Amino acid sequence: MEFLRPTTLAEALALKAERPDAVPIAGGTDVMVELNFDHRRPDALLDLTRVGELTEWSTADETIRLGAGVPYTRVIAELGESVPALAMASRTVGSPQIRNRGTVGGNLGAASPAGDTHPVLLALDARIEVASVRGRRILPAEEFYVGVKRHALEPDELITAVHLPAHAGPQQFAKVGTRNAMVIAVCSFGLALRDGRVGAAIGSAAPTPRHARAAEEFLAAELPWGSPEPLADSLKRRFGELVAEATSPIDDVRGSAAYRKHALGVLARRTLTWAWEQHRTGERTCA
Repeated sequence: MEFLRPTTLAEALALKAERPDAVPIAGGTDVMVELNFDHRRPDALLDLTRVGELTEWSTADETIRLGAGVPYTRVIAELGESVPALAMASRTVGSPQIRNRGTVGGNLGAASPAGDTHPVLLALDARIEVASVRGRRILPAEEFYVGVKRHALEPDELITAVHLPAHAGPQQFAKVGTRNAMVIAVCSFGLALRDGRVGAAIGSAAPTPRHARAAEEFLAAELPWGSPEPLADSLKRRFGELVAEATSPIDDVRGSAAYRKHALGVLARRTLTWAWEQHRTGERTCA
């Protein structure tokens, strides 16, 4: 196995063009597991850890550009105020050692339906920046996921950044696992309320992460945006039902399809309660 170690993004893109079969590796929290279990044996690895351009983030025009190589620990420490749901999701990823190494770009590259950051990226209408020697392009997050562990990248492309709205209003993330920490999600849910719009997305309950479109449309129309009152239980219950209906889960060793549907309905109601409390009081509440 050949190990390629570029030091600049231009060099990384050139190597990827020459060797489109080379598997990118940053934190290695997914790739190394596959190698150790002999699930994958690529001819080459493209090590991106020395590419400084991928480890930076910036804000311009109310948009955060998050480099694909920024680790979860920095997302938590540096972006918790501006993108709180992404920080919440990052806190649930693995152990401290994994959070020190793992990245949002790596989560996208793996494209697992159970990836913790995916529901948040969908709920916030994130845009994925990818690049090759041919140039750059921007993909809406909902167009990035095309199948189980499959994404829309061309063979010569690398994920370079994620574009997110800064200060996008109340946001929440929650997941269910077989224990409280260091666990793959049985199911997960991201929610964002902003400017009269609703973003709601599910993870680990369909072949790809996906929006709960009917739930989004219902909530955007029914929320009493100008009222300081708590939400009616009937509204929260209907929202949870619509989120559950958006799923197409399977039975596996981590949970049954029926349990995933039920749990996502509960997560939807809980996160809506917390997000609405912040909307009406200005004080953030989370799990």
